[in-house]
Amino acid sequence: MRREINLSGGEITLLKTMGLSGAPTFGKVLIQRIGEMETAEFLDELNGLISLGYVLSEKMKVRSVEDVERSVFRVNASYARDLRDAIQPGRRREQTRRRRRRG
Repeated sequence: MRREINLSGGEITLLKTMGLSGAPTFGKVLIQRIGEMETAEFLDELNGLISLGYVLSEKMKVRSVEDVERSVFRVNASYARDLRDAIQPGRRREQTRRRRRRG
């Protein structure tokens, strides 16, 4: 069952920073890697991903940078394939073109 996922630029940046493997990412490392994203935008995008279930965290809401620093995040494995397709939409089209009939 394929899910149609639409992501904003900030959400894509966060997911690429975390990686889609499902490996845990410590909050301190995430903050260091995120770059020049505004704090309010960072917290809003992260909370959005958590509320949709795309990102799993120890806390349901991260209200401050200190909350992020003390948390561990990972991409939900059940959404990983669909998120990968949402991040790289051209990849999905290439795969459907490559499908062949096997005999």
